Amino acid sequence: MPSFALKVIRMSLALVSVFSPVAAGRLAFRIFSLTPGRRGKNAKEAAALEKAAPFVARAERVTLSLSLAGGGAVAHRFLPDAARATGKRVLVTHGWGSRVDYLTALIDGLVTAGAEVVALDWPGHGVSPGRFLTMPQAVQTIDAAWRHFGPFDAAVGHSFGGASLACAAGQALACVPARVPGRLVLIGAPSEMAWLFADFGRFMRLGPKTQVALEGVVERLAGRPLQEFDAARMIGSLQTSVLVIHAEDDKEVAADHARRYAASNRRVRLLWANGLGHRRIVSAPAVIDAVCDFLFEKEDRAVA
Repeated sequence: MPSFALKVIRMSLALVSVFSPVAAGRLAFRIFSLTPGRRGKNAKEAAALEKAAPFVARAERVTLSLSLAGGGAVAHRFLPDAARATGKRVLVTHGWGSRVDYLTALIDGLVTAGAEVVALDWPGHGVSPGRFLTMPQAVQTIDAAWRHFGPFDAAVGHSFGGASLACAAGQALACVPARVPGRLVLIGAPSEMAWLFADFGRFMRLGPKTQVALEGVVERLAGRPLQEFDAARMIGSLQTSVLVIHAEDDKEVAADHARRYAASNRRVRLLWANGLGHRRIVSAPAVIDAVCDFLFEKEDRAVA
């Protein structure tokens, strides 16, 4: 049963749409872009944040300035021990509603393998300022990290973070240069954005005119239609090696997104990590081993 708050939001959008579908579309886009609360939602998440705190505190923090993000985003730079350092620099990005703290197992694996890791807290996430996040902001955040720390030998993104890396590599924003790492890993990542807006529209019970107006906000903001934010198509045009890791039991991002990536380019390798769902996959030891093997060109090992 819908919550009282959801009913109020749906009624408000419906009321505004009677007078102006365009205004309702703008309001819907603002709701769509509103980021979740930053505290752990339950005792398990709170414990995970507490456990990750000492590791995250080791990082150098840099605030990146963003014209679209209303204040910036925070990058966390983790350095390997000098004896292990490979000279590789890896960019790591988290998913919607997540933060760097939830990626500590992955980051630790990369640092232990000798990489310098730059991990981003998206605007409105973690310790970054703001309450809203859009794909154009994410692409601009990647560009800012690239200008400050880059170039990157590799990039690893989970969920929304993976799609953002793909869009940044495919130059989703005409005003931002393509940022293509030497190797790219996408974990549980959506392959295009239109389905998210369609699902959101159905969830909010938007009328056809309001849905069109909602999607029109993207074009005004990014300079291209929503349908062109097709991460799989962008990956298809790259000459870099890509590893896609996905679980067929992922209930948040369907496995067909991974198949779209795999079909887009012969340089894409698809690795199934079944049984790990959408969230556990990013910290699973076998997945982290596979990522390191791919990035550091070691022998392949299966994810079991």
